[in-house]
Amino acid sequence: MTDLTDATQSPTAKTTEGTDSPDNPDSVKTATTAKTTPPTGAAVPGRRPPPPPPPADTATSPAEKAGQENTAQAETGPESAVPEKTDTGSRGGHLSNRFLARAALLTALLTAAGALLGLVRDQTIAHLYGAGPDTDAFLVAWTVPEVASTLLIEDAMALILVPAFSLALARRAKDRPLLDRDPVHALLRTTLPGLLLVLSAGAVLLMLAAPWVVAVLAPGLPDTRLAVDCTRLTATCAFSFGIAGYCSAALRAHGSFVPPAMIYVAYNIGIIATILILSERLGVRAAAAGVAIGGVLMVLVQAPVVWRKLRRRRATAEQTREHAPEYAPEQRNEPAGDQPADEQRTDEQPPGDRPGGGARPLVAVGLLAPVIVFALTRQSQVLIERFLAAPLPAGAISHLNYAQKVAQMPMVLSLMLCTVTFPVVARAMAAGETDRARRRVERDLALAGVIVLVGAATVVACAPQIIEILFQRGAFDRADTAATATVMRVYALGLLGHTLVGALVRCYFSAARPLWFPALAMFLGLALTTVGGGLLVGVWGVLGIAAGNALGITVTAVLLLNGVARHSVPVRVRHMTGGLVKLSAAAASATGAGWICGALIPSPVPAAAVACLVVAAVFLVIARAVQAPEIDSIVRSVTGRFIDVR
Repeated sequence: MTDLTDATQSPTAKTTEGTDSPDNPDSVKTATTAKTTPPTGAAVPGRRPPPPPPPADTATSPAEKAGQENTAQAETGPESAVPEKTDTGSRGGHLSNRFLARAALLTALLTAAGALLGLVRDQTIAHLYGAGPDTDAFLVAWTVPEVASTLLIEDAMALILVPAFSLALARRAKDRPLLDRDPVHALLRTTLPGLLLVLSAGAVLLMLAAPWVVAVLAPGLPDTRLAVDCTRLTATCAFSFGIAGYCSAALRAHGSFVPPAMIYVAYNIGIIATILILSERLGVRAAAAGVAIGGVLMVLVQAPVVWRKLRRRRATAEQTREHAPEYAPEQRNEPAGDQPADEQRTDEQPPGDRPGGGARPLVAVGLLAPVIVFALTRQSQVLIERFLAAPLPAGAISHLNYAQKVAQMPMVLSLMLCTVTFPVVARAMAAGETDRARRRVERDLALAGVIVLVGAATVVACAPQIIEILFQRGAFDRADTAATATVMRVYALGLLGHTLVGALVRCYFSAARPLWFPALAMFLGLALTTVGGGLLVGVWGVLGIAAGNALGITVTAVLLLNGVARHSVPVRVRHMTGGLVKLSAAAASATGAGWICGALIPSPVPAAAVACLVVAAVFLVIARAVQAPEIDSIVRSVTGRFIDVR
């Protein structure tokens, strides 16, 4: 099975076929290098004699050649394995389409497992505490890990560090024999100590300011003491989530996707176990303690992999420098003799790395502010909803929370592909291959749209059945089921907007350039959410809050889609808009068919099963009839696998 924990390729394994083609941007550099490179075995002043050439390949049969290739790969590890078909031409590595598909599948499976455990967690809380004041108090404290996961794991940390690590890996691959300092290790030394200090101070400050945090988040809460206690326990995730997010970004940039996908499995296992063990003694505070324990587990499932990878990379770099020739000053980009540093040769260096123009930093300081503002503004939607729901009758916050958790599952699954391909897009943008990045982004947007729209249609069609199956037991009664299902249907109207925002923002920051447009678009969407929710809550109650959320995020998605070609990847906006409209029309028709079929069956489990099948079938038929994007490839893939099984 393909090792999905290490997918970056060594530059020595790259094929040089076609380097002298005029379409190859490296052809000029290759030709220039060839002029100054002496013949093999020639002695050059200032260099160590080159190592002897490897023995010639005497294998004559395909089997013998395959055996030699397998032996070499087993000795050097998966980094030297060249995939059959590359998806990006970045210098730092190539990820094949087959590898990306497997990585996306494994990531989706592990994410689905984490989401299912999250449902078990919510079921456990609903069964033990219902939808009353205790649960509302915990959910106010739950805002802390929700904001921390967005800021420190999903959005800000990933949007800043994945491009930074991708750039470091590209530099390492391009100039590995010439570098005295490994760019990846230099990035770690530059960013990690300061991050640890900031995260520690933030966690302590949040614990001390817990009473004021609760007062701001839920001013209408009758009794704040329980919420303050829970907030102080969950404040620890400000530190643990930051370390987990740092590890996830580093591993994904290196092509390792399994450990980052396991973090929510470990997180929810920690919460569930803590609740079951300490619930009788601590009450709902046990759930808050579980958040603290789960955050530690998120770090533990990744830290050993990061440590092994960095140690292996250090050993590989030292071995490369040991066996590499000692380059003359002009090839190490150092001053030769009395030549000033500003007169060094720069014809073989990328423009961003030339000494005259200043080397491009791995982490642009100007990038931090727009990314953090965007992430905080996006997560502020949850804060606005809790603020508007606090004066409503007890249970309103709980209904919003359960409805949002279930409704967002299609969005989470749809974004898994974008999570896996984000390093690919970042590498392509770093190498200047915008057309390759555009094709990758357009395909990802279409596939994510298919997944989320089928999921949204299913959620709307059989919302009561889903909530009854998942939550209606113990203190969670039939009235809670009806209220949560209605809110979930309204939330589902904004699922496509949430998915597009999550996918498109990766495009904006893939080139590691400071862009304020995503933050501005998100701020406008948040303003609509606040105004719309504030006006509609007096008319529709909790449904008005959900409607404001759907309105605000949809407007944000429209703004980001229309601006992506100008600010980032040159996506064909009109083409993508037409495809998404076709997919939405197919989803609307599938929703109606599934709703009718589910309502005809009284039992919730068979009704939900039939509705899901009807939604999927109707969606595929109508989407293919209107020639929606990526539908034909999905049908061919499914039918091909069915034929193979037969």
